[in-house]
Amino acid sequence: MQGEMIRVDQSRSPREDQRSPKERLRPERLRTDCPVLLSERLVMRAPHEEDIDALAHLANNAKVATMVSRMPHPYTADDAADFVWRTRNGEIGKCVYAITKAENGAFIGCCGVEPHDDGKTVEIGYWLGEPYWNQGYMTEACHALVDMVFRTRQDVDQIDARCRVMNVASRRVIQKCGFQFQGSGLAASLALGSNVPVEWYRLDRKTWMSLRSWGNIA
Repeated sequence: MQGEMIRVDQSRSPREDQRSPKERLRPERLRTDCPVLLSERLVMRAPHEEDIDALAHLANNAKVATMVSRMPHPYTADDAADFVWRTRNGEIGKCVYAITKAENGAFIGCCGVEPHDDGKTVEIGYWLGEPYWNQGYMTEACHALVDMVFRTRQDVDQIDARCRVMNVASRRVIQKCGFQFQGSGLAASLALGSNVPVEWYRLDRKTWMSLRSWGNIA
């Protein structure tokens, strides 16, 4: 599976649970600080209402949820609507993207960026629906996301990424993007209700500049 440990919270608060899905799709403000990203096969843009059905279908998969730190399982249409509302309202991470296929607009997963408190580090997270695994989509999306961060945010010196120790495919995505292993530890899994072993990787700006063509990474 290609699905990194997303640090941003996709679970619902009690207050948000009291709103209907329709009401939760009426944000007080729209996010405008995250540019649409284009790659050879993908368009990455803000999640919106039309994604709810596909989001709920793809995310309601234990193979996905157990690899993402704060995704509930089972995952319902209400969870998907709440997630769209919260991303549009700026409540989840710094930038959250719906990953879609350029050829037909099909929603296939999500990725995002969350800043650390030091102001110089951000962390990326991602997940991909099972029908789209092992086709290179996640590596392509992460390349675009990393490039966006370093090209548009001059205050960012480094990007972190984490994956479950058992998640071989996600580790390979991280390595293909030039990240270097930093250490291991534990992270919470909402779906499992426990902590799970994870690996921590980092890509600094200097390394990215030397690899920015991405052709130098096997």
